[in-house]
Amino acid sequence: QVNLVESGGGLVQAGESLRLSCAASVYPYSVAAMGWYRQTLGKQRELVASITRDGIKNYTDSVKGRFTISRDNAKNTVYLQMTSLKPEDTAVYYCNAEVVYYGGSRGDSWGQGTQVTVSS
Repeated sequence: QVNLVESGGGLVQAGESLRLSCAASVYPYSVAAMGWYRQTLGKQRELVASITRDGIKNYTDSVKGRFTISRDNAKNTVYLQMTSLKPEDTAVYYCNAEVVYYGGSRGDSWGQGTQVTVSS
């Protein structure tokens, strides 16, 4: 009943751009905040960007000015436009959705991950 499908990863050169998409299918539930996380081998998964249902955004310092998160509430889809990519951005990127269940309880749901590789 809850499924997040990511797309848009790939291999690019430094300075180029990628756009990640994540469509959340959560019927009969609803989605509150959404976000993107990334993880490299030996590292903790870290928040890259998040966005509330009302469009309030938060970014980790290393991507400010380069990445833009957005969402389409009607489609339960979140996007991450990544520009001026750096090799340090190389990671598996995971989509996250805060799912609201019956009675108002909440839980996190995760996408399968999509690889972003930036070569120098």
